[in-house]
Parts: sequence; structure tokens; C-alpha cells
Amino acid sequence: MALPAAQPRRHAHTRQVTFTGYQRDDGLWDIEGVLRDTKPMPFEVPGEKSWLPNEPIHNMSIRLTVNARLVIQDIQVSMDDVPHDECPQAMPPMQKLIGAQLASGWRKAIEENLGKSQGCAHLRELLFNMATAAFQTVTGTFEVTNPEIPPPHLNRCVAWRLDTELVSRRYPMFFKPPSTDGS
Repeated sequence: MALPAAQPRRHAHTRQVTFTGYQRDDGLWDIEGVLRDTKPMPFEVPGEKSWLPNEPIHNMSIRLTVNARLVIQDIQVSMDDVPHDECPQAMPPMQKLIGAQLASGWRKAIEENLGKSQGCAHLRELLFNMATAAFQTVTGTFEVTNPEIPPPHLNRCVAWRLDTELVSRRYPMFFKPPSTDGS
């Protein structure tokens, strides 16, 4: 289903975000995220830098190495293109996330360790979504290992609501029939 036709307009900015997952030979997993901002016209931050059309303003990457339980074993960061000389100061604090788990509480861990002036808004943006890339990459993240604890994706979207046919089929032990009392 395509978007409806847009009003007349001109291209002003492109942000490309890509996530790629890899299974490593040593049993760990690498999740890589790349964020790249460009403009189709010359751009300048007054008093700092200028960019040619389509030259990256931001070009930064993160590699999270996780185990099968999605616990971060290592983190690598690259900030190849940034608009301000101070930006690379955000790289060393990223090491604080080693040992964190890409599960419930992930966003809170990011904010506590890298929030506000402790880190970089663009790196945080990449990190937020690296958890979902990891869920799609790491084999077994959707398996039930404890019949008392639902997998982390249940009840996180309309398709995986606990009262859906999908949950009834795939995870009957966590299925909750729809309420008939109107609530």
C-alpha cells in the first residue's frame, strides 16, 4: 500500500539508517547500525563547517556484540562524519553499556548511561532500535524458555497482543481471550 501522492515539494534532507545482523563463528552475534545524514544542496553550520551537496553531515556506526541472551559483550563506535569537533567525545561513554541486555529496560539503560549531555542524540537513536534488529537476528529470541515468562515481543504491538489469534496459535500458554465486558 503506497502513500498517497504528495503535494508539490523539493527534497531538503535524507537520513539513512541501516541495521545489519551477523552470526559470528565464535557463537556471538554482531548487530551493526549506521546513521547517515545528507542534504541535496550545499549546507553550512555558521562559523563551523560547510558541506557540498550529498556530502555526509553525520556518518556514524555502532557495532554491538551480544550473546544468545542479548547481553552486550562489546561495543565499537565510529563517527566518520560529524558536524561539530566535540561530537567524538560521545564515543568513550558508550562502553558503559557493556553488560546491558537488549530487553525490557534497554531504553532506560541508554538514557541512564548516555542521556542528555553524557552522549550523542544520534548514537542514542541508533541504539534504541538496535534491540529490535537483534531480536530479528539472534536465533532463539522468540522461543519460550520458561513457560511462566512470555517472550519479550508479546503484547508489544497489535499483532502480538495477548488476545490475538496469532498468539493463540504460536503461544497458547500466554493467550488471553478477548474481554467480553467491554473493557
